[in-house]
Amino acid sequence: MHPQGICESDEVGAGTRIWAFAHVMKGARVGASCNVGEGSFVEAGAALGDGVTVKNGVAIWEGVTVEDHAFLGPACAFTNDRAPRSHPDFATPRADWQPTRVRTGATIGANATIVCGTTLGAWSFVAAGAVVTRDVPDHGLVAGNPARRIGWACHCGRGLSAELRCSCGRSYEPAGDGLRSA
Repeated sequence: MHPQGICESDEVGAGTRIWAFAHVMKGARVGASCNVGEGSFVEAGAALGDGVTVKNGVAIWEGVTVEDHAFLGPACAFTNDRAPRSHPDFATPRADWQPTRVRTGATIGANATIVCGTTLGAWSFVAAGAVVTRDVPDHGLVAGNPARRIGWACHCGRGLSAELRCSCGRSYEPAGDGLRSA
């Protein structure tokens, strides 16, 4: 841990690095071999799997679960309340907050916003600056505001051809709303 980082949680896996000005609160769970970048924040009730990369300036709020080997790009943003209010007469009770799940291997590009209540499928790819307001299927490649599927992504992160093949040699087939390895 960097001397200017703060880690109050005792649920941090071996080999995880917490950089300067990052803060991991008590009650947050961070897996093994993660990298929590400078200026990032992991709130109590948030959970990161193993091998997660959190680039600089990312805030991961209560109710956000990030599975193994996901990549959270610089300054991507999560929410946990669809109708936030500060005034006590209108503040949303925590029981009404909506959870967000980032599945295994998913990538979120820089400055993308993930609205609460959504699931990013395994190995999906959210383009930089996208605003995700609904679920993204496994291997889905989404962009825009609101984010829409513009293609499919390989395990390696490259876009797939119309035949669902990647230049790395992998191929895929339809599976429900998403894809699976062929």
